[in-house]
Amino acid sequence: MQRKASAVWSGDLKTGKGSISTDSGVLKQTQYSFSTRFENGVGTNPEELLAAAHAGCFTMALSAQLGGAGMVAEKLETVCTISLEKVGDGFSITKSHLDLVAKIPGADKAKFDAAVKGAETGCPVSKLFKAEISVSAKLAS
Repeated sequence: MQRKASAVWSGDLKTGKGSISTDSGVLKQTQYSFSTRFENGVGTNPEELLAAAHAGCFTMALSAQLGGAGMVAEKLETVCTISLEKVGDGFSITKSHLDLVAKIPGADKAKFDAAVKGAETGCPVSKLFKAEISVSAKLAS
């Protein structure tokens, strides 16, 4: 299986502009620029897209892990925060932190914790990152 996305950029780093598109059409010439990446400009940026990918991948992986443990979630809600930091002469993505709130009727806490760990290390996006990955998981009642 392969998935594709493309980026187009015109101009220099600070005043140039670009767009990102996906083959699915969900993103179609979505604007990104220096200001959307390093300031608070309107548009997207690579780190935001990585955060969405990691949150989505982890949450699906957790659903699979829970199923294997005999649990079905009523709702899994994950927020991912990607940290882009200056390291040496450039920038690096240093962390991906996942905040999870799970509503699982009749959940076994030990099995839930094991499922979270399995999803944290087993989701394909987690495997891609060389950054620190952390999860704060809350089992809602």
